[in-house]
This record gives sequence, C-alpha cells and structure tokens, in this order.
Amino acid sequence: MAQPIEDYALIGDCKTAALVGGDGSIDWLCWPRFDSGACFAALLGTSDNGRWLIAPEHPLLNVSRRYRPGTLVLETEFQTETGSAVIVDFMPPADGANLVRIAIGRSGRVEFRTEFAVRFNYGATVPWVSRLDDGAIDAIAGPERLVLRTPATLYGEDLKTVGKFTVEAGQSIPFVLSYGTSFQSRPLTVDPFDALECTESFWRQWSDRCPDVGPWTEAVKRSLITLKALTYAPTGGIVAAATTSLPERLGGVRNWDYRYCWLRDATFTLLALMHLGYYDEARAWRDWLVRAVAGSPEQVRIVYGVGGERWPPEMIIPWLAGYENSVPVRIGNAAYQQLQIDVLGEVIDAMAQARKGGMEITERGRAIRPLVLEFLAMAWREPDQGIWEGHSTSFIRKSWPGSRSIVRRISSPVKDRTSRRSTGARSRTKSMPKSVSAVLTANLTLSCRPTAPNGSTQVSCSSRSSAFFR
Repeated sequence: MAQPIEDYALIGDCKTAALVGGDGSIDWLCWPRFDSGACFAALLGTSDNGRWLIAPEHPLLNVSRRYRPGTLVLETEFQTETGSAVIVDFMPPADGANLVRIAIGRSGRVEFRTEFAVRFNYGATVPWVSRLDDGAIDAIAGPERLVLRTPATLYGEDLKTVGKFTVEAGQSIPFVLSYGTSFQSRPLTVDPFDALECTESFWRQWSDRCPDVGPWTEAVKRSLITLKALTYAPTGGIVAAATTSLPERLGGVRNWDYRYCWLRDATFTLLALMHLGYYDEARAWRDWLVRAVAGSPEQVRIVYGVGGERWPPEMIIPWLAGYENSVPVRIGNAAYQQLQIDVLGEVIDAMAQARKGGMEITERGRAIRPLVLEFLAMAWREPDQGIWEGHSTSFIRKSWPGSRSIVRRISSPVKDRTSRRSTGARSRTKSMPKSVSAVLTANLTLSCRPTAPNGSTQVSCSSRSSAFFR
C-alpha cells in the first residue's frame, strides 16, 4: 500500500522524476520521459506493481530526511538501535538515464535489505531478469531495459531481486540503475560518486542565481528547484506534475494524468521563474511553444506532450487499484480536445512579460500574434470549458490581458533595431482586420451568464473593455 502523499519526496533529472517514500521505497518512476510508461507503479497499486526498496532490516528509532542545500539530492537518515545510516537518492541531469542510491554509514552498524521489483508498462509486465558477466542485473521486457549495478550481493526470489548488506560508519555502498533499450548496447557504467558531485554542482549553480528575498529566500529557492525539476530539458516543455491519477478527493473518480505540458500551468511557472531572473527556461519554453502551436491558432491545444505531441489519448489502466483505492487510473488526457479560451491570453501575457524583461520576440512569434487576435475575435463568444470544464463565455476575461498586450504592441510598436523590423510591424498593423481591433479594444463588451446545472442563472455581468486597463 502506498504511503501518504506528503511522505514522498521528488528527485529528477529534468527529463523524468521519481517519488521516494519515507520508508526508503521508490514507488513511482517513468522512463525515459515524464509521460513514459512507469516501471515502478506501487504508488497507484501495491509492491507487486513495481518498486525499489532500500531500508534497515531492524526496527527504526527515527527517520529524518532533507535535501542537500540548493539541490535535488535527497538524504534519508535511518536510526536504529545499532547505529545510523543515510540513503542518498538522486538522478544526474546529464546524458543518459540513471538513478543513483548510495547507502552511507554515519555511526555504528546498520543492516539493510533491498527489494528490487521491476514492472514495466505501469506495473503490468514482469521482465526477463538475468545476470551479466560483470555481475550487473539486467531486466528486459519488449523494447525496454533496466541495468542495476552494485557491489552488494543480490539474488532472485519470487519474481524480485533481493539482498542484504551492512554499512558501518564511514562506509558507502552504491547502487546505480540505468535505463536503455533492449535492442541496443546496454547503458554505460556511471561512477556514482562522480555523478553525485556533478549533480550537486549542477543544482547549486542553478539555484544560487536566486536573488535574496529576505526571510523567505530558502523557501523560494526550494520552490524554484521543484519547478525546474518539472521542465523537460530536451525540448523546453514544462509538465504540470510528475504523476498521474492522484485523486482530487480520496475515493473519487476525478483522477487525471497531469504528466503533460498544460499551457496554463506552464505560463504560471514561467512567470515565477522570470520574476526571479530565470530567462533561459522562458526562452526554451517559447521555442517549444511556437513549434507546438504550429501555424494556426484554431489548432492550439490546452495540453501537449513534452515533445509537443498534440494527441495524448486517454485510457484506463484496470490492473492498478489506484492511490488509496481511487479509481479509475488514467493515462493520457482527453482534455486536449477542449476549448479553453483563457489559455491563449495567459500564454501571450507571459510572453509579453518576457518581452518586458528583455527577451527578444522571434520572427515566428511576431507572425503568430495577429493570428491569435483574429481567432479570439471569432471565438470569444463560444462556450468553452475553462475554470474548470464549465460551459460559459465568462472566461474571455482571462484572455484579455494577452489580447490587450498584443493590441498595444501592434498598434504602437516599439522601434526595433532595424528599419525592416519596424516596417514589418507597421505593415501588420495596417493588415490587421478592423473587426479584430474593434472587438478586442474599445467595443469589447462582456456578457457572461454562467448557468448552474439546473439551468438557473448564477451571475450576470457586463463590463466595458476599459475596465481591464486599470
């Protein structure tokens, strides 16, 4: 059975992430991407659906955990009657796909046990496990492969790989788990201690750029690290969460897959990062966005895959019991079919803030702006499924900030560094349909009449666009 969600800690490599329980068990890991199939899925089922446990063999006196300052390197300290030891967990943000665990003795002597149960395809597929010539454990199912390297003695038992080992004060025993494909050469060996040093250096260099915000600096820095961990480095995408099907209410059915790039969530993440001076992520996401949106605003989705995929089909996984028995367990998300107009406004508003911060707009970004306005001029009266999945036109208010910033930018363009760019901006202004500027500037009147499920009117409001210039 899974632990309370607050007892899990996140580790990741800016490509995927794992959840580590306070008992030393990794109960969730998808490889090689956030939205790939899980090889450890005990979070949504049982230990038989895959997990990796490293924990003391004898009763515990105390368990404490922390991240090493400024990093995503997790330390879980176990105290027993015979001594204390720490498990250090991390995923190196480098080429390859690796998860490293190091047992380090602090005092006395601690006997550990480990249970390594790989279940590919969200806990469904038991792999073929063998021992390689160098002693590594090789687990293969279809195209996927995991290789576990450690000096500890391991053996097979009941479709699991298990073992016991002891650490004394000052002693370290590493475990390195690597992901690869079964039809290619096995993953290269990684030195766990060099990887630890490089991982700490990566995160500290990044988090040390966080400005001082007074007594909240450490809390803000920790939040920034978590947001950074949800970025997908190869493309610049930003996922809403590292998990799927954690329920809105225990025992309920609103259990959705958030391992995708939701434009609204990513926008708020970008605003937080840019507010503190982290513009590299904003540039990477902007480039991801213009690739994902393509050439027509009518085709804009509210959610994409981390690579910009447009159709994350939704399906139910019947063999998983769900977190705290909350079913169904879903993978994929059918929300890609929804119309949520506010998303466009929030995305464009974030790009406007980036522009204010000195980030140049790409030529492709310039070309998209008037197209977005044209689409909003046509679509703003259509019932949408915004906040959250209701059916109302009231949420045009959410799209207005971005629309306003586009209108201002097109109507009064800042002089660019070259006359060609300035001339291009004026030509777009002249070619912009009058209906667009009329609808989205002086003559925009909101008529929002959300209705309750019984059909009765809950709210009636009317507001001139000037209200949004305050």
